[in-house]
Amino acid sequence: MGEPRWLTDDEQQAWRRFVEVLVRLPAGLEGQLQREAGLTHMGYQVMSTLSEREDRRLPMSSLAKQASASLSRLSHVVARLQAQGWIRRERDPEDGRVQIAVLTDEGLRKVADAAPGHVEAVRQLVFDRLSPSQVRQLARLCEALLEAPSPETGST
Repeated sequence: MGEPRWLTDDEQQAWRRFVEVLVRLPAGLEGQLQREAGLTHMGYQVMSTLSEREDRRLPMSSLAKQASASLSRLSHVVARLQAQGWIRRERDPEDGRVQIAVLTDEGLRKVADAAPGHVEAVRQLVFDRLSPSQVRQLARLCEALLEAPSPETGST
C-alpha cells in the first residue's frame, strides 16, 4: 500500500473547513424544517422531488437516486411520510415488483407551505454569503466532487 499521502497544510485547513460546512449546513437546514414545518430535510427533499414531477410520482429506486439515499433509508422516510398522508405507494401496473411513490394532494400542500421558509434558510446559510462568481465556483466544485468515484463502490 505504501506511504500515506498526507494532506498538505493548505489541504488540511481546507478539509477542516469543509467538514465544518458538512456538519453545520445540514444541521441548520434540518433545524429550520423541523421547527417550521415538522419535516426532516430528507422528507422535504423526497416530497420536493416528487412535487417537481408533472404526475408527482416516481419509482422508489429512481427517487432514492435523486434524493441521494439508499433504498432502505428512502423506504423508512417514505413510510413516515405515508403515515402522515403526504405520500402513498402504488405498485407499477406494468411491473408489479416496482413500487411507485406518489405525492398526495395533502403532501403537495405541505411541501408548498414548507418551501418559502426552507428557501429562505438556504439563502441565509449559503447564497447570501457568496458573490455570483462564488456561486458559479461552488457549482463547479460540487460537480468535480460528485464526479469522483465512490470509495465504497468505485463508481459515481
